[in-house]
Amino acid sequence: MRTAAAIVMAGVMAAASACGGGDDGEGGSGPIELTVDVFGEFGYDQLYKQYEASHPNIKIRQRKVSTLDDFKPRLQQWIATNSGAGDVVALEEGLLPTYMQQRGKFVNLFDHGGRELQNNYLPWKWQMGLSPDGSQLVGLGTDIGPLGMCYRKDLFEKAGLPTERDEVGKLWPTWDAFLQTGQKFQGKVPGTKWLDGPTAILRATVLQNAGNGPGYSYFDKSNNLVFDSNPSVKTAFDTALKFSQAKMTADMSIFTPPWQTALKRDTFATLPCPSWMLGGIEEFSGGYGKGKWDVATVPGGGGYWGGSWLAVPKQSKHPKEAAELAKFLSSPQGQVGAFKDKNTFPSSPQAAKDPAVADSKNAYFSDAPTGKIFGDMAAQVKPVYLGPKNEEVRLAAENVLIAVGQGKIKPEEAWSKAVEEVKKAAR
Repeated sequence: MRTAAAIVMAGVMAAASACGGGDDGEGGSGPIELTVDVFGEFGYDQLYKQYEASHPNIKIRQRKVSTLDDFKPRLQQWIATNSGAGDVVALEEGLLPTYMQQRGKFVNLFDHGGRELQNNYLPWKWQMGLSPDGSQLVGLGTDIGPLGMCYRKDLFEKAGLPTERDEVGKLWPTWDAFLQTGQKFQGKVPGTKWLDGPTAILRATVLQNAGNGPGYSYFDKSNNLVFDSNPSVKTAFDTALKFSQAKMTADMSIFTPPWQTALKRDTFATLPCPSWMLGGIEEFSGGYGKGKWDVATVPGGGGYWGGSWLAVPKQSKHPKEAAELAKFLSSPQGQVGAFKDKNTFPSSPQAAKDPAVADSKNAYFSDAPTGKIFGDMAAQVKPVYLGPKNEEVRLAAENVLIAVGQGKIKPEEAWSKAVEEVKKAAR
């Protein structure tokens, strides 16, 4: 997952999906138009302008939807029908395994100078963009999602809790301590929930536990469903369930319209936030939230959530130009620009060391030293293998947790119900 952006109108998406990748201007004259398909906010707006300025023969059109869950079915249709996809498409970490199995539908970026770019990326990020036999470079890495904990300083002050980020981080060395702090908070500020919903907790803790454990989550590395046998998953589910059971969440899913609206109110006080989440909070909280939010360390130590790759579908009419654009956007310089715009933390070691990243502070988030906070977390990231059906399974499990908070499923029945729903989703 990643940050939200303005939802693209359904009619525009429908029309765009019918016409495929970018075309030349009228009658084949004029600049080449390249379409880039993304979900949420990648921080590319200024980069597009830079690229167009240095490539006067290129016009870039971005198609953007707010959530990965909205993006996924569109991308599935485009790739399955060999029609409608942009010239460059974003593949989020949960989607990448699915399209790696369909890699014949994507341009081999080794054919466009990709091989010499290996040192621009963290080794594991580069490796995940390769086909299993290493013969095809399907995607070039963009960001990774080192974890922090976003919190409302003003609401913490109202509850009598510390507000300075270093002291706040000491409140929750573990998720149990985070829950206990939340109970104290809700006792003082009963009109505000501690968390937005159980989904962010589940996503963060599954990857934390799996990274510190077997290196896989819902599926093992042979793509066998291990949801009900992997202790990393059960521990994460139980952690999220505690918050739902205790009525400590607003039962929202990130980036949905209710979640977006809640950010302009005092609906919830904390949110597990990978670096890219900051852009979404700023966008939807707007002037209301500026200076009220801050970032502290996340319970349980390091961890990550999210991150993407850029790929070029073979259906593109301009694969060479599309590959060059993908290379620019995912370059160290491009990743620095994206971070400066929307806090998408680089997968490029060179970009992460750039002072614009390493020394950065975020004015919206109370001048939090986000470069250091997320940089320290990024250094601890342990990649987790995700199976091709990861997103379907994740959504099934999250829906059960939300239903618990809504009183539709009894807490004691939640795990068995989740196992049942997950098995259906994994078929």
